[in-house]
Amino acid sequence: MTARREPAGILRHAEQLSERLLHRLSGRLPASLGLRLLYLRRHGRLPRLNPPRTFTEKVLHRRLTDRNPDLLILADKLRVKPLIADQLGADWVTPTLWSGAQLPLRSNRDWPLPFVLKANWGSGKNIFVRTERERDWDAIERIVAQWISAPYPAGVHHWHAGSIGRSLLVEPYVGSPGALPLDYKFYVFGGKARFIQVNTARDTGIRTTVYDPNWTKQPFEMSCLSEAGDLERPASLDRMIAAAELLAAEWDFLRVDFYEVGGRPIFGEISPTPLGGMAAFQPHRWDRTFGDLWP
Repeated sequence: MTARREPAGILRHAEQLSERLLHRLSGRLPASLGLRLLYLRRHGRLPRLNPPRTFTEKVLHRRLTDRNPDLLILADKLRVKPLIADQLGADWVTPTLWSGAQLPLRSNRDWPLPFVLKANWGSGKNIFVRTERERDWDAIERIVAQWISAPYPAGVHHWHAGSIGRSLLVEPYVGSPGALPLDYKFYVFGGKARFIQVNTARDTGIRTTVYDPNWTKQPFEMSCLSEAGDLERPASLDRMIAAAELLAAEWDFLRVDFYEVGGRPIFGEISPTPLGGMAAFQPHRWDRTFGDLWP
């Protein structure tokens, strides 16, 4: 008979587990223990959650405790669109060409190239179809089937994402077909945008570079290497800052994302729990700096 391993023993061995095995194991544990295990694997220390102090601890705390139903709207890529259109205007929102629980028959998939197929829940569930070669329905259907069939294990995924009614949607591709547009992510604390994470090289190996609202490059990195040089200040920066602060005005923290195409800002998404609390700050002290900004 195999001896039952106590939670403390599981935590002690977390750093020795592979990422895939760790996620599988965490999904079978109570939420608090599963997330602590993942946090230990990523950060090399257990999180302090009562009270949380760092930014990543506060994100984790929100995942475990915040059941505000408004989170279900903010995190739903379909249901959030009317909210954005109402507050910012319809020109900020990428139109929806189609949505549904399952892909329609191939004969009905007459969406003009280029387009993006997305899942309305979670993060990173995007298929960019910019050319006829990329319109490989066999491959696309396999990926979509994996999205739809994958459960949300307890203790691993976000409550608000796991509680969203799952749907697929198709949007026109935003930007030049040759490269994905820059992704501007505004960290808004207490209604004020404090930092802007810019994601570049999204097709070839993502890089993240952080600026302040005055477009001064910051001396730290978040999970990925930053660009060596300075990035050009976006033409619509002031408009994006104002829009992010408007959308997050009633929240203690939200991350609000935009693209800029031809000098025009376009809404991307809202994230209440960026990277699920697993963002790796280098140097580590910036995790506490972000945490101190979160009321």
